[in-house]
Amino acid sequence: MNFGLLKKFWKNKKVFITGHTGFKGTWICLILNLLNSNIYGCSLKPFKKSLFNQTKINKYLKGNFFVDIRNIKILKKKLHNVKPEIIFHLAAQPLVTESFKDPVKTFDTNILGTVNLLECIRDLKSVKSVVIITTDKVYKIKKKNKAYSKKDELGGVDPYSSSKVGAEIVTASFIKSYFMKTNLKNRISTARAGNVIGGGDYSKNRLIPDIINSINRKKKLTVRNPSHVRPWQHVIEPLLGYLLLAEKQYKGKIVNRNFSWNFGPAKVGFKTVKYIVNEIKKFHKIKFSIKKKDTIRETTILKLNSSKAKKYLNWSSLWNINRSLRQIIEWNYLAKKGYQIKSICENQILMYLKETQSRK
Repeated sequence: MNFGLLKKFWKNKKVFITGHTGFKGTWICLILNLLNSNIYGCSLKPFKKSLFNQTKINKYLKGNFFVDIRNIKILKKKLHNVKPEIIFHLAAQPLVTESFKDPVKTFDTNILGTVNLLECIRDLKSVKSVVIITTDKVYKIKKKNKAYSKKDELGGVDPYSSSKVGAEIVTASFIKSYFMKTNLKNRISTARAGNVIGGGDYSKNRLIPDIINSINRKKKLTVRNPSHVRPWQHVIEPLLGYLLLAEKQYKGKIVNRNFSWNFGPAKVGFKTVKYIVNEIKKFHKIKFSIKKKDTIRETTILKLNSSKAKKYLNWSSLWNINRSLRQIIEWNYLAKKGYQIKSICENQILMYLKETQSRK
């Protein structure tokens, strides 16, 4: 992945990001800012302790709109005023545990929020590429211990997974119903990443934030579902995959028969929760206990097959899970030492891009 070539394409591109104040949203803003894009963000206001606030990335945006994705009237106004070329739709209720507490908000945000965005761009001629971000949890779980590919059947059990399946279905419906005879034919896709990890994630009831919080506060960690397997990957990896996909679509180099893409780690990234805890224990003393009963039902094993992205986008995972965890530990160490958060993130992004180039 050549930084110079990326910058050549993305420089001055007008990019609209929904959910830009979230964890992944902030990281993609940081990447695009390094590439000199004109960034417009549309999201709910960030929590006081958030990566968005820590990086002060809002100072580098051309537009910073605090809008609920469910408000189609205001969303449409912002989109039509900006007239973006490329859209990344990340706005969502992203947590499984929260979806059990408030399923109505989860379905409303994740399904109707996606409908609203797609409806708003139906007559927006400036748009040349759209990437709708969903999740690895959209697949119907089968007993076979296999990596799920784009061809596998969709099906969610918990409200979060089901809501993201809904987002996939409405996206496919809009593509086939409204965009097949427009300039957006083959230029709208859904993207499914694994369990993204990285510095600056403060989400509740997520493994890595819980571990970092336990380290910083010197408190005992409670671990849920230690035997569950997930496709762990550093957040930089799928985000760069989204950028590659958006660029290819923009240039008209994607001919889709299937509108979905997986961006997951290599097979060595499929690890249990307990493995992650034990790896971090090599660097920090962590005391933890296993939560014996968990009322929240989650998928036991999740793996992704990203062969399509590798074949058509030349994208593949670079950092293995051990390297990714070291980057998070370093991020946390530097943040506690008082280094500028934005600089820590940017240095990791530039390091990653340099390593992808040298690998070739």
